[in-house]
Amino acid sequence: MIVPRSKHFSPRRSKLEALVNVVLMGGVVSALSYHCRLHGRLGVTRHAIALPAAKRLARPLKLAFASDFHAGPPTHAGIFRDLFERIAAEQPDVLLMGGDYVSGPAANAAVLGPALAACRPPLGKFAVLGNHDLSTDDGDICRRFEAAGVQMLVNRALALPAPFGNVAICGMDDPWTGEPDGAATFAGADADKVRVLLMHAPDGLLYLDGRGYDLAFAGHTHGGQIALPGGTPLVLPAGPLSRPYHYGRFPVRGNGDLIVSRGVGCSRIPVRINADPELVICTVQ
Repeated sequence: MIVPRSKHFSPRRSKLEALVNVVLMGGVVSALSYHCRLHGRLGVTRHAIALPAAKRLARPLKLAFASDFHAGPPTHAGIFRDLFERIAAEQPDVLLMGGDYVSGPAANAAVLGPALAACRPPLGKFAVLGNHDLSTDDGDICRRFEAAGVQMLVNRALALPAPFGNVAICGMDDPWTGEPDGAATFAGADADKVRVLLMHAPDGLLYLDGRGYDLAFAGHTHGGQIALPGGTPLVLPAGPLSRPYHYGRFPVRGNGDLIVSRGVGCSRIPVRINADPELVICTVQ
């Protein structure tokens, strides 16, 4: 029997997931929601990042960031097809993924495998885990992703291939349910490198231990998933920084900007209102 790694896992939570599956009729409700466009319209949000002169890159680096897939009963697989079609059209150098790949069992990640394997950005695919992933067999998710060519970052950093060897992707374990380690996350990524911090939730900022980054990405919040006109979220997930960093691009004192995505899929209920799913495209130079 697999014991989930989540610090907040309980059998009660597992039973709740099973109940949600029953209520959603194993995906029938999410299929209806998707075809009625209640999953929202997947869009592309663009950012341009200008690095300090001392770290300026030889040419622009195009990063794609997607988070919160929630493969399982709450999210119809059609939204993943839409996402990977957008990624292919954008032709990024790197694909970054911010966790929560499943809702429910790890086996739900199987639906992502073929599209992930077919997606081949020239400088690689990198991913961290989210709280939903740690509430199931995260090892199984990692094996599936690695088979599709994804490099899983759990408190570790990897440098990009040439000509961007001075850029390091620093992936932190989920700050809410995992074991985030700021020192390990940045180990091997010297301060003179361009450090791109990849984390599931904005709360990862609380575990930096004084270490700096040049650009950070997070998800987790869904932008509320259901929000008022204008984007003010009605409900947000757990975490002390979920509300102040609920969606958008934020300057962080002593660091680079933090970009928080609304994510792709749906959690619990297969509906998004005023919080459309998105692919983030960030051009760094």
